[in-house]
Amino acid sequence: MIKIYADSTNDLTPELWEKHRIRVIPLYVNMGDKTYIDWQNITPDELYAWSDEHNTTPVTAAFSVGDAENALREAKSAGEDVIFFGISSSLSASCNTFRIAAENLDWSEHVAVIDSRNLCTGIGLLILKAADMIEAGETDLRKVESYVNSFIPKVRTTSVIEQLTYIHRGGRCSAATALVGGALKIKPKILVKDGGLGVAKKYRGKQPDVIRKYYEDLEPLLKNADPDNVFVSHTGRLPQEIIDEIAGRVRALGHFKNVFVTRAGSVVTIHCGPGTLGVFYVASDENAGW
Repeated sequence: MIKIYADSTNDLTPELWEKHRIRVIPLYVNMGDKTYIDWQNITPDELYAWSDEHNTTPVTAAFSVGDAENALREAKSAGEDVIFFGISSSLSASCNTFRIAAENLDWSEHVAVIDSRNLCTGIGLLILKAADMIEAGETDLRKVESYVNSFIPKVRTTSVIEQLTYIHRGGRCSAATALVGGALKIKPKILVKDGGLGVAKKYRGKQPDVIRKYYEDLEPLLKNADPDNVFVSHTGRLPQEIIDEIAGRVRALGHFKNVFVTRAGSVVTIHCGPGTLGVFYVASDENAGW
């Protein structure tokens, strides 16, 4: 039996975690002198309220080796192999921490660590590929690992950021970029490539209009994407109408088996800020969609 483990930045829904027996190891959110657990005792809306009040952004932290060991003991006790999915190693220590835990418990031969080179539901897309293979009866851990790794270069994670304040506070862009972005009402299209964040395009205008322009640019690529799953993921503080509109337009393509609409957890929200929306999918090949 192969069990799926993942850090909490995968941002799948609790329903999907339960359906696919996914063991989630949460990251931490530090707000002043208090520490909270992603997806458990802090919500993105509470994060926004605290940030607005204190004019700063909370700090995130990876889970500890001890946390990973405690979680992994469950699988070892049950004699289960484990495939673990973590946020890009360029952004967090989750993957390395889990490797250390497996070594400490002498369970490394039964563990595959997937450095997603991604974040948010970009990780979720990889998890669902593994879940499909495991639920179809595959029991060879290394075959599942190899299969999932083949999709990593094809995952496309992009989003449009409404304000640069949060991504600047988190050290993801320069002060000059944040200043110019705010002054000129620039709304950047952020993409994840080779495990890091970059700016693919800059839009201007009100966020709902920007989101529509972003989707129109994306639609031709979606028509040729892997047809299994697509995510419309957001960070809140957006009109529900625009979320529903984009999800409806994706469904209207008639291309995808599953169209999931999700809201990011606190860790991803901290770095993207309110009003962010992205469409996450698997491209037809490694070169498509850049």
